[in-house]
Amino acid sequence: MHISGKRTLIAEGTEALKVIQAINSETRLSMLSLLSHQPMNVSELTAAIGLPHSTVNFNLKLLEGAGLLEVQYLPGTRGRQKLISKRYEEIHFRLPGAAVSAQPNVVEISMPIGNYRRTQVRPTCGLATEGKLIGLVDDPRSFYEPEHVLAQIIWFRHGSVGYDFPNNLPHGAEATELEVSLELCSEAPEHDLDWPSDITVWINQVELGTWTSPADFGGVRGKITPPWWPINHSQHGVLKRFKINREGTFIDGRRILDTRIGELKLDGQHQIQVTIGVKDDARFQGGVNIFGHKFGNIAQDLVMRVWYEFQEGERPCAT
Repeated sequence: MHISGKRTLIAEGTEALKVIQAINSETRLSMLSLLSHQPMNVSELTAAIGLPHSTVNFNLKLLEGAGLLEVQYLPGTRGRQKLISKRYEEIHFRLPGAAVSAQPNVVEISMPIGNYRRTQVRPTCGLATEGKLIGLVDDPRSFYEPEHVLAQIIWFRHGSVGYDFPNNLPHGAEATELEVSLELCSEAPEHDLDWPSDITVWINQVELGTWTSPADFGGVRGKITPPWWPINHSQHGVLKRFKINREGTFIDGRRILDTRIGELKLDGQHQIQVTIGVKDDARFQGGVNIFGHKFGNIAQDLVMRVWYEFQEGERPCAT
């Protein structure tokens, strides 16, 4: 789940099931309605709704577990009192899978970071959803758990993960530029602000470039990193843009290699392969953290944009 704007919750995957279960009750909907007007403590809410204290506490626990409530503990006459308020005004449910959007002469695809097709990783390694770890930490077998498609953070010290994007170029179009953007950082034990790592991105086995991450950023919670995630673990990365066009390859606008987009051989291919990893012979083998739209500082997944043009006589006729 993540917040769009100030008061809208975007829910998907297993966390969406928690939200659906939490609001599937007239009692809990009534509680949310009462909390729309002002924060209340448990005693006030119990009196307003006219139910036993134990029933109110049970339903509050379900709403809080689904992330729908803000809870503050304030000094009271008999110790601390629990002040409760509603977090969101709207809930949007998102179906799983890659999101595709098309604008004039550009195709954009957002791929969930857990939706990889190939993985060759070695410890330290692991992955987690917004709410829990998947499998066992430092066990590469966890990357094959069915839940891996819901991952919102992935980390590994050695190896790579690979994704298959659909090639949605229109028939007769020629790609002029391709960009991959994602939030990344190094992978150290817990975290380390001086831990460089050479992270490489490939498209169709063609190298786009290598970025040296300076650190595994932790100690300060990422803007959208969930509260249960330990503060001494990796918290966020840096948004990096790897681009290739007819002039060469670029990272954040800086030219890296002379490789050109024609070498990707996109014509006639049903998919575009994106691979992220650390080379076995890299100077700095400090691993990789990949952040999804529910972890880190940037609310986005692995995004690919392809710009294109039509050759003379190839542009589709308007109807």
